[in-house]
Amino acid sequence: MADTSPAQAQAASPTTGVMVILTVKPGVTREQVMAVMPDEIRQTVQLYLNGKVREWYSRSDGRGAVFLLDVEDVAVAHATMEGLPLAKQDLIDHEYIAVGPLQPLRLLMTKP
Repeated sequence: MADTSPAQAQAASPTTGVMVILTVKPGVTREQVMAVMPDEIRQTVQLYLNGKVREWYSRSDGRGAVFLLDVEDVAVAHATMEGLPLAKQDLIDHEYIAVGPLQPLRLLMTKP
């Protein structure tokens, strides 16, 4: 095992992706969203084929989606998502969360 101090074990995690939670804005109708969906889907599939979208899910509450982007920081994720049709038409809100390796696992690498 590596000789890692507890302080090093608690160091900031590198960003390995960004989770993006998309939520339909209050007052936006299903019809407004569905009018844009064909273009949204095509462009999202292209992002997947280009390696930017690692995983994607529908929200079970029907209010949007969750994407896990394979990007290095939130700024790149923001630029990526703002280029999509639903964002361009200001129909959805985004929440960005940088993610990385699970930090408590580093404690396994410290000497007792």
